[in-house]
Amino acid sequence: MPDRLPVPKYHQVYLVLRQHLDEGRYAAGLPGELSLTREFGVARVTVRRALEQLATEGRITRSPGRGTAVVAPPADPAPTPLTGLLENIVHMSLRTTVQVLDCQLLPAPDAVARRLELDPGHPVQRAVRVRSTRDGPLSHITTHVPAELAQRFGRRELARKPILLLLEASGVVIGRAVQTVSARLADTQVAPLLAVDVGSPLLAVDRLVRDADDRPVQWLQGLYRPDRYQYEMQLSRVGNVDAKVWVSADLAEKIH
Repeated sequence: MPDRLPVPKYHQVYLVLRQHLDEGRYAAGLPGELSLTREFGVARVTVRRALEQLATEGRITRSPGRGTAVVAPPADPAPTPLTGLLENIVHMSLRTTVQVLDCQLLPAPDAVARRLELDPGHPVQRAVRVRSTRDGPLSHITTHVPAELAQRFGRRELARKPILLLLEASGVVIGRAVQTVSARLADTQVAPLLAVDVGSPLLAVDRLVRDADDRPVQWLQGLYRPDRYQYEMQLSRVGNVDAKVWVSADLAEKIH
């Protein structure tokens, strides 16, 4: 295991083992401690700590004399299709609960002003929320909205309704959104809020929403637990025999 990563070795082993369990690689049983020690090139105490973490989460059971047994994995998280992105975001929001950690008006920092195409220092509403399902925390969301568009909602309203619906109720006509999805490790601030260990992998979503006049109306930065949330995209093959490629189903319809 690499020493350069800012994550303890036992946690690196734990993350790999958990991923392998999710993929069903250990359906026939988990290797013993000595085998895992050789596989990862770490001390036995490191492997033992990783296994203890998996046992704490209920992914495996450990019994003296019986060894380690794999527990059936949890059900796959419900996928959110990228088709109809904004509609699905609202639908998902209506099926979860939200805790508003912070909501305030402040001068837009340079990065926020650039994304929302505002003058530096322009007032914006910054809101930080944790959204949860019945299974526990799902996402940590930070949004920035120009202050003039957020005059009719605050902490109370954000706890009750999706922000896209609040924007529409304020007269905003939602046009389109540009979204990127990447990965990030949970830091010391986000980890306890999402009930994960520091260094756990998270889905990182960056979404800029524009109105019908193509004016930025919301910048969202979200961190999602990948064991409770995932993206799904329908793909089709297009092109001639020599150069067939995969594209989204919506784009395929336009090409055809």
